[in-house]
Amino acid sequence: MKFYTLLVNYPIKLNEMKKVLFLVFLLPLLLSCEQDQQPPNIVFIMSDDHAFQAVSAYGHNLNNTPNIDRIAKEGALFNKGFVTNSICAPSRAVMLTGKHSFINGKVDNILDFNWDQPNFAKDLQAAGYQTALVGKIHLRGLPQGFDYSAVLPGQGHYYNPDFIIDGIKERLEGYVTTITTQLSLDWLKNKRDKSKPFLLLYHQKAPHRNWQSEEKYLTLFDDKTFDPPANFFDNYEGRPAAAAQEMMIAATEEQLAVTNGNGGHGRWGHDFKFLVDPFGRETRFSKELERFTPAQREAWLKAYTPKNDAMKAANLEGKELALWKFNRYLKDYLRTIQSVDDGVGEVLNYLDDNGLTENTIVVYTSDQGFYLGEHGWFDKRFMYEESLRTPLLMRYPKEIKPGTQIDQLIQNLDFAPTFLDYAGIPIPEDMQGESFRDVVSNVNSEWRDAIYYTYYEYPSVHMVKRHNGVRTDRYKLIHFYYDIDVWEMYDLEKDPSEMKNIYDDPAYADVQQMMHNRFNEMREKYGDSDELDQQFIERYINR
Repeated sequence: MKFYTLLVNYPIKLNEMKKVLFLVFLLPLLLSCEQDQQPPNIVFIMSDDHAFQAVSAYGHNLNNTPNIDRIAKEGALFNKGFVTNSICAPSRAVMLTGKHSFINGKVDNILDFNWDQPNFAKDLQAAGYQTALVGKIHLRGLPQGFDYSAVLPGQGHYYNPDFIIDGIKERLEGYVTTITTQLSLDWLKNKRDKSKPFLLLYHQKAPHRNWQSEEKYLTLFDDKTFDPPANFFDNYEGRPAAAAQEMMIAATEEQLAVTNGNGGHGRWGHDFKFLVDPFGRETRFSKELERFTPAQREAWLKAYTPKNDAMKAANLEGKELALWKFNRYLKDYLRTIQSVDDGVGEVLNYLDDNGLTENTIVVYTSDQGFYLGEHGWFDKRFMYEESLRTPLLMRYPKEIKPGTQIDQLIQNLDFAPTFLDYAGIPIPEDMQGESFRDVVSNVNSEWRDAIYYTYYEYPSVHMVKRHNGVRTDRYKLIHFYYDIDVWEMYDLEKDPSEMKNIYDDPAYADVQQMMHNRFNEMREKYGDSDELDQQFIERYINR
């Protein structure tokens, strides 16, 4: 019954009518206030090994990621997002705990992570959030802090992957990126309690090695030739640790022959997708295809066999062969990202279509950066800029203005306290990260002037030496240790590609002393030491 009908049929006193009118106008305001007071939802999107160079919002013109870019267009783009330890599992442990690797105990991919320790998902869960983790976490054991989990065992597979769904292992047919998106959307649509705020960790496997693309993108970039970075043919002069690594895209047959372990330099089967290499040797890539359905295998061979046959017929050598390997690697890598971007678009559309955008924080990042031919490499691990730096984009319409640019030094250490801050939950005193809420909202520009870094997994795959270091806005100091004792320093303003080690340059003597002071200060601040380094060495060797 309309309001005027009520007034005609049921006469009331003037004072009573005023009260009714007051309530009619007040109710929407009360409902609006109640909604404003609701803690924000959080969708935390993390890919694996996604280089910032391969997000088109950063302007490197390698590929197009319109959906990921949308987060920055409608929110903030972080130009100096970094990690504390550039390797998969440790990075994720830092993200969850807000503590450096040497504090949370997960220093490498090999040693176990202690799920019994606090993490920010547990804190949100205790405060009434519904929580879910979907995709790659790369931390052994059943995830704690999540009402729902559907995770890949270990690295996971691109095609027909296994998922552990609430503790039960199940093989799902299809492409892993698409499946991860579908599971995430299914939880958002059908499994969560819609009366509660939610946390969704939506974590993709791609673009992790070995870069198997979705069927619809198998020939993407086939008509394009990419030029390598200017330092692709780096000779590593003055950088002995860089010279000793085993992650060269264009490694020679001699270099491949002496690689330690199975996961070193770029390989004909695993990385370049040859069933039989140019020398007539069978590779192990046929084992990869055993996981495919007949239709998937047929589509794959239809796309790759002509390309591989053409390469063999060309009899490439030297520089031409190196450039072919670079293009094969980069195209495969970028293809996997297109599916990641598609999934981001689907999730953003769901939030829009269901009225959730305004009160939902959306973050896109990667567990670390990645080399796209810089220094001749793929992979990560080093403290050099391409693996230290990670893409970071964030949207929250209530507090972040569209098109915001953030230049402060942010680390993955800061995610946990930031999410707790937005949720109105006290930040535990033992968390080492800091909330960047006021920075991104432009409430406070004061922030840290340096970041601290550690890396431990050596000797192992890729043979990147153990090292730690400090980075300021302009300078970087790195110490390689264990079986060498080498210091490196870079002026990032004059040498952004980190090609000239200036540690012993007399012109930088004062800078060297300043950076050593900052290095010592940050080790003390975070609780790191040479003694801890030695403990982790002994633990690793005796595992």
